[in-house]
Amino acid sequence: MRGILLAGAILGFLAVVVGALAGHALQPHVSPDIWRQVTTAMAYHRFGAIMTTALGLAMLAVHEPRLLRCLAAGGWLFTAGTLLFSFSIYLRALLDAPALTAATPVGGTLLIIAWVPLAWAGVMELRARPASR
Repeated sequence: MRGILLAGAILGFLAVVVGALAGHALQPHVSPDIWRQVTTAMAYHRFGAIMTTALGLAMLAVHEPRLLRCLAAGGWLFTAGTLLFSFSIYLRALLDAPALTAATPVGGTLLIIAWVPLAWAGVMELRARPASR
């Protein structure tokens, strides 16, 4: 469960670095279609970094083990999904290797699945607290 906040911080750092380098060094050398894919990857990268960081911060405030496990699962799924989705597209653009995007749908699927443990944490929290009147 440990490391989610660090993973989010690293993803965030890399999102800024990749964004700056891509805009200055990559865009002039790739087709408009590849650039569109890279900008999509950068958007998902930023989103994954924010979600992973938010979950890492939320874990600092939660003490119930089942909720912590759900938050951790979501955090690691967002991390893995972001790495597979975004970085497969980055590498495809840098190396001109379309085969590398075989990992892209796996990453996208992990990003979708990452919401499931968060929803389950919400359900557990609703069940644990009586409704206010």
